[in-house]
Amino acid sequence: MPFLTIAFPEFNPIAISIGPVAIRWYALAYICGIVLGWIYARALIKNKALWGGPAPIALLQLDDFILWVTIGIILGGRTGYVLFYNLPFFFSHPAEIFALWRGGMSFHGGFLGCVAAVILFCRKNNLSILSLGDITTAVGPIGLFLGRLANFVNGELWGRPADPSLPWAMVFPTGGPLPRHPSQLYEATMEGLLLFTVLAVMIRMGALKRPGLILGSFIMFYAVARIIGEHFREPDPQLGFLWGGLTMGMLLSVPMIFAGAIIIVAAWRRGARPTRSDQGTP
Repeated sequence: MPFLTIAFPEFNPIAISIGPVAIRWYALAYICGIVLGWIYARALIKNKALWGGPAPIALLQLDDFILWVTIGIILGGRTGYVLFYNLPFFFSHPAEIFALWRGGMSFHGGFLGCVAAVILFCRKNNLSILSLGDITTAVGPIGLFLGRLANFVNGELWGRPADPSLPWAMVFPTGGPLPRHPSQLYEATMEGLLLFTVLAVMIRMGALKRPGLILGSFIMFYAVARIIGEHFREPDPQLGFLWGGLTMGMLLSVPMIFAGAIIIVAAWRRGARPTRSDQGTP
């Protein structure tokens, strides 16, 4: 093993085992991400100062929405992975589509699933799509952070070969003998911790008063973080590098930058939502 190279720690992929029931770290990351996101979303809704008055969605409505967005994440994430990353395999082995415990979820598909859940729920309950989108994306980095940690624990989606002198270069069990970038941890930091901090600061500065501002910022900043992370991440072997050395993650993220920028500009031009005092409410 090269000097200073770190050996990948041996994690048990099963986090909790009770008799025949086993919960893997991957599933636990999704569960904890949804629960912690729900708690944080409730805190945002309760804080009237962040909205300039009552939030445009009630707590009970948020509780109902959790089921919708959970279904959207799972269906969208799996569908995106099947279509974008490994369609020939799943076309030949359709039963494997339902083997979620083996991994294989696409963020971009999961995000589209969330978008569908937000739109359908808002139409059903006559709510603001942009405001609910703001809440959903404000808590999104929590799930992204935990999901990337789960990728690391599973020893999957590892990085490209790194200089052996890199202090944190790591040899992954399924990545061959070469020391590699722990790209899962890079992405957990950028897509999770950093993005959460940026959005939290924006919220404290009044971003929720401009419907769509957090939504657009999440879309654009995530795309930038993902593209940066893809420079250190080994492409999926069934796809490899695509046009001009780009990866599928990069190609799917580029449109998000433009979409996010458009939503941000529109939110800023639209102006802040009327505050309680603006509406003349006693």
